[in-house]
Amino acid sequence: MSHAEDHEGTRRDFLYYATAGAGAVATGAAVWPLVNQMNPSADVKALASIRVDVADVAPGTQITVKWLGKPVFIRRRTEAEIAEARAVNLADLIDQDARNENLGATAAKDENRSLDEAGEWLVMMGVCTHLGCVPLGNGAGDFGGWFCPCHGSHYDSSGRIRKGPAPENLPVPVAEFVDETTIKLG
Repeated sequence: MSHAEDHEGTRRDFLYYATAGAGAVATGAAVWPLVNQMNPSADVKALASIRVDVADVAPGTQITVKWLGKPVFIRRRTEAEIAEARAVNLADLIDQDARNENLGATAAKDENRSLDEAGEWLVMMGVCTHLGCVPLGNGAGDFGGWFCPCHGSHYDSSGRIRKGPAPENLPVPVAEFVDETTIKLG
């Protein structure tokens, strides 16, 4: 092998590597916009976390807010509602899981579904777990909580499914009090 052939092989290798590198850069430049379009838009990012002022919510009433395109029920329960929810035998429940994103997998006791220790505040996604309807609130249904008239699902005053075709309790989203009158969702 002569010196010229050895030098030619090096030049050929360089051309292969340069072409492969240019191809990789061009492929990356073409694929990046396709991948980037799957990221959430600015308006979705802005709604990922909201703050709700609950100063005007009286005991025994609820408000409904929209978060991430879905209704969220925020209820300030009375002492009677809290006592009724805490007196429920867990064996009577269809769904034994609290469905509380703040706690993970825990028993469906009322204490594991309320936002505060006293049990006064209840925050839940307002979407029926059967087919995605929005249940009626303010003591509707057979158990003093929410009722989905579409297919007859009854939820108690803690948002737990008690009767009907819905398979799960109303989920509790990530939420916390940031001060005495403001709840942060997300």
